[in-house]
This record gives sequence, C-alpha cells and structure tokens, in this order.
Amino acid sequence: MTNNSTYSGQATGERHQAKGFFSLCLPCAFFAIALLSGCAAVDTVSESVSGIKDYFLGGEDNADPPSVLVEYAPEVQLDVIWKESVGVGAEEQSLKLIPVIGSGKIIAADREGVVQARSLTTGKIIWETETDVHFSGGPGLGAGTVILGSSDAEVVALDSETGAVLWKSAVSSEVLSEPVVAEGIVVVRTTDGSVIALDEKTGGKRWNYERSVPALSIRGTGSPLIVEGNVIGGYDNGKLMALRLADGKFVWETSIAIPKGRSEIERLVDLDVDPIVINGVIYVASYQGGIAAVSELDGDVLWRNETISSHSGLSSDFRYLYLADSQSHVWQLDQRSGASLWQQKDLHQRRLTAPAAYENYVVVGDLEGYVHWLSSTDGRQMGRVQVTDSAIDAKPIVVDNIVYVYAKDGTLAALKVR
Repeated sequence: MTNNSTYSGQATGERHQAKGFFSLCLPCAFFAIALLSGCAAVDTVSESVSGIKDYFLGGEDNADPPSVLVEYAPEVQLDVIWKESVGVGAEEQSLKLIPVIGSGKIIAADREGVVQARSLTTGKIIWETETDVHFSGGPGLGAGTVILGSSDAEVVALDSETGAVLWKSAVSSEVLSEPVVAEGIVVVRTTDGSVIALDEKTGGKRWNYERSVPALSIRGTGSPLIVEGNVIGGYDNGKLMALRLADGKFVWETSIAIPKGRSEIERLVDLDVDPIVINGVIYVASYQGGIAAVSELDGDVLWRNETISSHSGLSSDFRYLYLADSQSHVWQLDQRSGASLWQQKDLHQRRLTAPAAYENYVVVGDLEGYVHWLSSTDGRQMGRVQVTDSAIDAKPIVVDNIVYVYAKDGTLAALKVR
C-alpha cells in the first residue's frame, strides 16, 4: 500500500435529524419548510427539516451516526495516479456536477462557472474556461460539444476541443441533472418537472414536455436516458415515462413506486436515480419505493424489489446490479429477478455514492473523502484510500481500470489498483 492509502479513520459525520421528529411535529415541519425554502424540494428526507428540529427541540440529535472506519488487512494496494483541483467544486451544495470522459479527456465543472478538460493519464490541463454561470448539472458530452445546466435556468454549450462558449439557452428552471445528447438534440430535465429538447448546434428549443411536481420532493432529478429513439426519465410521483426524442410525443408511462403512508414524507417515492439500460431492460431505483426492471419497448414492469430505498444510483456488470441504499448499505442484486445476493453494512450512514462496478470490484466514495473497494463476490472491504477530507457524492467513473472521483471541494483524482 502506498502512503496515499489509509485504513482507519474517525467518522466525524454530518448532522442528521431525529427520526421521531416527523411524527412529533409534522405540521410544524411543513410550515417551516414552506417559510424557509420557498419551494418544495429537499436534499434528503432527513435534511428536509435541517435546522427546524434544532429550533423546536433544542438541537438534540439522536439519529444514526455514520459508522466509524475500522482497520482491516487490505487485499489490494491502491495508488493515487494524480490529483488536481477543479475550482471550488460544488461548494458543499447538493448539485449534480459529475465529470464526463471522452477523447482522452476528463471534463469537469465547478459551481462558480469554471470548466476544465484534463488529460486522463496525467491530469494536466488541456483547456480551461471561466464563465459567469452557476453550474448545477453536468457536463454532458455531445458531438464536439460539452453541455451544462445552471441554477439560473440556463443551458450552456462549449466546444469540447477548445472550451469556447458556443451558445447559451434559457430554460424554465434549475437544471439538477446531467444533460444528454443524441442525434443532434440536447435533452435536459429541470426541477419544475419539464423535459426540454434543444438543438445541439444552436441551442434553439425543439420541444418541451411539462409535468407537475408533487408538493414535497427530494432535491434532485434523474438524468434522462436516450435509447432507441426515446427519452426515458423518472418523476417525483414514482412514474417512469418515455417520450419520443424527435418531437417529445408521449410513448408510454408506468408506475415504478406506489406512494404509501399517511404523511407526505412517508409517501415520498421520487425517482431521482439515473436509470440504466441493459439488453432492452431499463433498471431504475426510487426513494422509499424499491427498484424495478422495465421493458424498454413498452414500459411493462418485469419485476420489483420493494425492500430497497435509494436516491444515489445504480451500476451493473455482466449479470448483477449494484446500488447503495438510503442507509449506505451496498447491495448486489440479480438482474433477472431483483433478488438480493449480498448486502454490505460496514459503511452504514456514510452517505455513499452510487457504486461503480468493474472487474471483481465495486467502488464507492463517502462523506469524508474516502474511496472504498469492495469485492463483487461477497461485498467484503478490500481496500480504501482518502483523497480529500470533503464529501464525495458523484458516482466514480471507471475507464481502462482507472477510477476517477470528483469531490465536493473540487478535488479530482485518478486511482488504480496496483
């Protein structure tokens, strides 16, 4: 193990909210949320009353703390190939700034409007552009373009070779998902429930599909998935929908998660996880509503596993699905049935990223800047390295067995098993 690797650490944790607060003062919570935020979106259910519990209950916190990392004998040696900084990162905000890789470059953006393209092998800057845009989602990669969304309801296109700004286009509200590009069309999701298609060359609007948003939802939206000429995305009401890429016409809709419970919080079933597609089957997870497999052709639900709640994301290998649930337990599921094969609980409440699977490993980042390698066979911990002391919430990216991670403080790093 190199000096860059660490096997023990004290989880300082981030403040969580008392679970009992929801039943104790639910009407007060809703009233305070409306006054303080002016909107319905919240980062997570626990964070939805951030500060409100302190006001009413004097600040006592009896929620589950993050697990303390314990020492163990590592099975893999990890190297930090390079580590650089991309501006201020997300400034500790809940955004969806996830690097994108193409043509030997990794491209990442920060909250203050900086976009960098760096060499995959060395981390050296190829180009850097400074804008006045508050980026909140992206980048997405098109045919010679880099597309980003902002908190100020703008979509921005840059030249992928030079970083020059090509166009800016106004949309209906904040973009909290990665823009996707196909067939010369840029598709973005906005927080007001709209799906908007723009021309990749000019930024002109091609079509717009609007959908109402529930009164209370988790902050964030899943990125659209474009497959076989359709735009597929999940909504905060637990439904998955397909629209025609060419003109935005409705194709099909299916219910992934069914709201349950008496309160609005209990009935949250947001589909904020980016769906993935494998051999004609779409897999999507929801908050408090389980995970499902859906036919790409007509939206028919092939199976559901309602025992898992997740708002981070999914990954897959040749046969299995991997996800981190709302308690930061990592699961392996069978793609054919949704049955659970193993569950890793050692990283409980460490706010794990979506897992990235490659070779025999499953890789996740956590709230203190650690990156963990788990065995895809049984989920056991095999090694870890701390790249920063800031949280990592973007899903790791794997290219040619190198793992790239991007932390909230702007740290961008390339890691490899020796």
